[in-house]
Amino acid sequence: MNTEAALQAPHRTSPGTGRSGLVLPGILVLLGIYLSVGVITMEVPDGAKQPGPKFFPILIIVAIFVLSALLTVQLVRTPEPVAADRQDYRSYSDWKTVALVAAGFLAFALLLVPAGWLISASLLFWTVAFALGSKNRARDLGIAVVFASAIQLAFGAALGLNLPSGILEGLIG
Repeated sequence: MNTEAALQAPHRTSPGTGRSGLVLPGILVLLGIYLSVGVITMEVPDGAKQPGPKFFPILIIVAIFVLSALLTVQLVRTPEPVAADRQDYRSYSDWKTVALVAAGFLAFALLLVPAGWLISASLLFWTVAFALGSKNRARDLGIAVVFASAIQLAFGAALGLNLPSGILEGLIG
């Protein structure tokens, strides 16, 4: 039986079959709980500007819980079809992409202080776009620089936090 025919005739042996994707919302909930504990125990100085250092982490926590709830609802309502012939796999691991993204994160971590946020974040964003298959490298680099610059400005202007300037210290510091 070919893969397409096997997927059109789903075979379920138990109510939990086809719901292995619920692992991801579970991990997201655990991450949200971990971050919530961190925000609750965060000590905020009395002179902190509004909206304060808890504002963005709280937005991220809310987004994590909303996303995990939406994923859970989707996976419970429409579980993945399970092929009758379980030896036909529909997916595979793209280790080249994983390696490129991991290399981008490693380069970002190693370059953040000496090169600065703008250069290291631009390199990270460009590397992820390249790893995910984008072909227009010049456009991707431009978007990466604009995105990294916007984040640098948001942290500096809105939150009063300075990201590392690195070798561009005199220009953007």
